[in-house]
Amino acid sequence: MMDIPGKTCGSCSLCCQVLEIEELKKPAGLLCKDCVKGGGCGIYASRPDVCRDYECLWKGDRGMSQQLRPDRVGTILMEDPDTDEYRAVCDPQRPLAWRTPLVFNHLVAMAKAGRTVVAKAGLKSWRIHASGQWGPCV
Repeated sequence: MMDIPGKTCGSCSLCCQVLEIEELKKPAGLLCKDCVKGGGCGIYASRPDVCRDYECLWKGDRGMSQQLRPDRVGTILMEDPDTDEYRAVCDPQRPLAWRTPLVFNHLVAMAKAGRTVVAKAGLKSWRIHASGQWGPCV
């Protein structure tokens, strides 16, 4: 993936916190022990393939505003390759970050585009519909 000017991780390391990394025995929601304070990875050169292959949607989408950078909104926006869901995975410290107007409006737009949209915070998840209505996933 080519870098987009102005879209770098910088101090953002939300993916290193919210995502589960089985290869490192790192559960979802806890900051990776190899995460460097201020941003970066202490094992970058030897990081597992799952980390190496991860592509942040915010970094790769020219149309996604700077304001949607994951650490700014407390939410990683991602596509689930196994289910074709469009997901908002929230920072455990901000479990309802998906409800902020900026993120919620983005999620509704994705639902209007025909995507199955799910917000996740810990073990809870909610489906967001094109109408703007939402409810818990069962």
